[in-house]
Amino acid sequence: MTIGKLSKKTGLSAYTIRYYEKKGLIKVARDAAGRRVFDEADVEWIRFIQRLKDTGMLLRDINRYSKLRYQGDSTVEERMKILEEHRKYVLAEQEKWANNMKHLNEKIQIYREMFMS
Repeated sequence: MTIGKLSKKTGLSAYTIRYYEKKGLIKVARDAAGRRVFDEADVEWIRFIQRLKDTGMLLRDINRYSKLRYQGDSTVEERMKILEEHRKYVLAEQEKWANNMKHLNEKIQIYREMFMS
């Protein structure tokens, strides 16, 4: 598929996809004319990158993971360690947000009680 179709499928701009390629996050096949050619595996890989970003993984860590991914199955253990470390971060962030939400709800309740009396 073309970069335009990939853009539509992933919701990323063609500029961002090219940026990911430049940074080494994705490796892109090219046709005989030198045009980028993507397949469904590229779509899934970009969606995974998006999920990592959405959960707060830094681009440098995604890049490290990506390099290992492209090296093949011999790097599975190291990639798993990266994801396990990131999971710890995500869980800590969830706890922090839950605590913030609790305090926010408490403050709202105080204001409601003041408003109602």
